[in-house]
Amino acid sequence: MNIKKSILSCLLMLGFVSASAQEPEMKTEYVFNPHWYVQVQPLGGQYTLGEVDFGDLFSYNVQAAVGYQFDKVFGVRLGVNAWQSKGGSDFTNPDQKYTWSWKYVAPTVDLTASLSNLFYGFNPNRLLDVTLFAGVGANIGFSNDDAADAAKQIATRHNYGTEAPMSYLWDGTKPRFVAQAGLAADFRLSDKIKLGVEVNANTLSDKYNSKKANNSDWYFNALAGVKINLGEGYTTRQVKGCEPRIIEKVVEKVVEKPVYIDKIVEVEKKAEPLRRDVFFTINSTRIDPTETQKIVDVVNYLNANPNAKVTITGYADKGTGNAQINARLGKNRAKVVTDRLVKQYKIDPSRIITDSKGDTEQPFAENDKNRVSICIAE
Repeated sequence: MNIKKSILSCLLMLGFVSASAQEPEMKTEYVFNPHWYVQVQPLGGQYTLGEVDFGDLFSYNVQAAVGYQFDKVFGVRLGVNAWQSKGGSDFTNPDQKYTWSWKYVAPTVDLTASLSNLFYGFNPNRLLDVTLFAGVGANIGFSNDDAADAAKQIATRHNYGTEAPMSYLWDGTKPRFVAQAGLAADFRLSDKIKLGVEVNANTLSDKYNSKKANNSDWYFNALAGVKINLGEGYTTRQVKGCEPRIIEKVVEKVVEKPVYIDKIVEVEKKAEPLRRDVFFTINSTRIDPTETQKIVDVVNYLNANPNAKVTITGYADKGTGNAQINARLGKNRAKVVTDRLVKQYKIDPSRIITDSKGDTEQPFAENDKNRVSICIAE
């Protein structure tokens, strides 16, 4: 009989262990924030499509841009690419090769799409971000004197008439429609700074390089530089992981006369939630000594209830400042309370959920009381 009771006790213990092992864990979730950025690419090279050697049609160029990332995948960019393009022709005779160059400035507007975030989800700590972009703009060409000199030499040596290969020769300043598409790869150095490389292809009318070829003209750019975020591209928040599944144990108790226990239910006594409001002075994120005891109350509650967690939400009063300033105040007020719990009282960060409402919500009717971090532990 004692053996049977021992077996039953072991089965009951296993049931309780399985149920308690299902406690959900907290995890960090990244929340995308729309933000501006600037991009400077001083290291660039351009190849203008033509029939002479690659080296004869390669030239230096640069690019600068400002962009707005309005979604974790999509954004827009205004860029300006500039320096020099080249043209050339050997007229089927390699010994009679002609080359020329001219200057240009090309502003374009692009739609960008992060392929990394599209296929693998938003992760601001990812080392490599690959972006596809496409857009339109204007190529403004000028200083085409080299092409005019080449046209004179060709006309003299080859006796071409009005339909000479350089019959599209232009002078002055010529704006032309340009369409471009390309890929960029940005390597993360920090939340603010990325090093990037970019390749793009650009197409224009046949008249761009002054040479009549009865097809569109093309040039290709390869660029390298730095990308700087002008703002916080993301925030973090603590969320619960997968909810535990309720495991029901049906244990058969073997006795002389069989008796069945349908379910084993673990009843946990829960403490009442605790709320403390930590108030701040106007435009301040410093915790006044008079508010310290409230933080101590939260610490005592968490120490007495090892499974409890605390949510700290920062606010700012709507009667002062503006939405941007108050958003920062609310965030910083929640942060200083969180830092006090972690650094001074050694509370595990996984037990703290930090949030901020700025002035989007006003928990108190009295304006001055809304300079507060509300701490709810449960």
